[in-house]
Amino acid sequence: MTTESPTTQPVPSRPRERPARSVLIGQAAFSLLGLYVLYGSWGLGLWTSLGPGPGLFPFAMGAVLFLMSLIWFVQEQRHPSVPKEDVEVSQVATVIGSLLVLAAALPFLGFQVALFVFLMYHLRLRARVGWVKAVVISVLGSVGVFYLFTLGLKVSLPVASVLPFSLIGL
Repeated sequence: MTTESPTTQPVPSRPRERPARSVLIGQAAFSLLGLYVLYGSWGLGLWTSLGPGPGLFPFAMGAVLFLMSLIWFVQEQRHPSVPKEDVEVSQVATVIGSLLVLAAALPFLGFQVALFVFLMYHLRLRARVGWVKAVVISVLGSVGVFYLFTLGLKVSLPVASVLPFSLIGL
């Protein structure tokens, strides 16, 4: 004996949601980039007789990028994310344009000044972050990272060639 009523209609199943095409393209791009880094770092050598080779760190980062892309893919297959809003082409163009300006300004203004202006533009004008927070993040992101790389990692970053900034050591 069943407890169901003869008038009960079966609930129609909803069609399975699929990840957005842009998400799949992003996953493929990150996966391919991770594989490319893995392949390129393998040729540098992962280990030498003295210890870690020049390719070990890029190899690890490529592996992490590839694995995270796979995890993202599995998560999107199980529970596709719903885009909240369409990406505006003007926003993407503004970010790409500002990155190109940053790259062009680095040889003249140096890393510290150019990155400070870049970060202030994006934090204060584009994201509308408060002045104090924008200045603190911009100083840490430009001057702090500059000294981390130059003193801590012994990596040369561009310094200013424009007279006022070069005189004060920026």
